[in-house]
Amino acid sequence: MDVLKPVLIGFCFGWLLQRAGLSRYDRIVNIFRLRDFAVMQFMLSALVVGALLLQVLAALGLAGDYPLPVTYVWGVLLGGVVFGAGMALSGFCPGTVAAGAGEGRIDYLIPGFLGLYAGAVLFGWLYPFVMPRLVALGNWGPVTIAEALGVRPWLVTAIAWELVLIGFYWLERGGRRRA
Repeated sequence: MDVLKPVLIGFCFGWLLQRAGLSRYDRIVNIFRLRDFAVMQFMLSALVVGALLLQVLAALGLAGDYPLPVTYVWGVLLGGVVFGAGMALSGFCPGTVAAGAGEGRIDYLIPGFLGLYAGAVLFGWLYPFVMPRLVALGNWGPVTIAEALGVRPWLVTAIAWELVLIGFYWLERGGRRRA
């Protein structure tokens, strides 16, 4: 039963990606060309809605205890750069590969899964060499953004909402150059 919930959530997420047309190659690539921000808007919306729901569930005592992993700042930064570069070069991310494969697209099934497999193998080979060096640079421990800033979690959630809404407004009103 513990596996059923994440599988159902993943299925729903992939279905939403596909229905919104956000699993298409051109949508992903155009993020990096600064031409189409629909995928970024979808992801930011999902993050802030998830943060709000988590805060509501925590306030009602329904969130339960969830483990916080140790925050390795340099590892997160390096991982973000590698992930972003791979996504920009391939035009795929793991979520869109799964959504496209679910649609039966051969260009997602073969190169997409080969890329996921190659990335997993490369990660496995490099992990014993890279991770100890990143750990030696230090970590922040299992800390949330609110704890690191010394503020209440609701404040971080509210600021995240405001920043996302300002970003959406900027994109829709003035951020894009009119053709």
